Amino acid sequence: MKKTIGILVVVLVISIIGISYFIINDKELDFQKDVNQVTEEEINDDNKIEEEKENRMKISVSDGSHNIIFELNDSVAANDLYNQLPLTVEAENFSSNEKIFYPSNELNIDETPRANDGGRGVLAYYEPWGDVVMFYDSFSSASGLYELGKAIENENQISNLSGKITIDKVEEME
Repeated sequence: MKKTIGILVVVLVISIIGISYFIINDKELDFQKDVNQVTEEEINDDNKIEEEKENRMKISVSDGSHNIIFELNDSVAANDLYNQLPLTVEAENFSSNEKIFYPSNELNIDETPRANDGGRGVLAYYEPWGDVVMFYDSFSSASGLYELGKAIENENQISNLSGKITIDKVEEME
């Protein structure tokens, strides 16, 4: 009888060890699947971010001698401006830090961020007058001033723009 109980105890212990082994391995497999899934999700998120960077709206502003490239933000007002292009308008000096032009139609400022204190290269919309502002020096925030984007090429040439300027979409080459 003692021998039978001893054998049963050994079988029970081996069974518990075996079951524990399978449970632990199964959890490790589930954990590994979760790690792989997160990794794939992170890769997909990174790919989406890269696609969004490539698909951002870019515009060129040129007077024939100077060409500045701006990257627009994803605001309603920036989209409104982009959808009006191409435009040929007069560039005007205003104050000691900006060039301005008037788009064909007013821009919708819904969900458009305010242009806070900034510097050279900021592209903004001054809603009270309906003009687009290209800053070539620092500026302070003003009521009704909304950010449209930033210069990504030749921001130092903004102050040199004069006369008729052409604003057009920049199409990405693939």
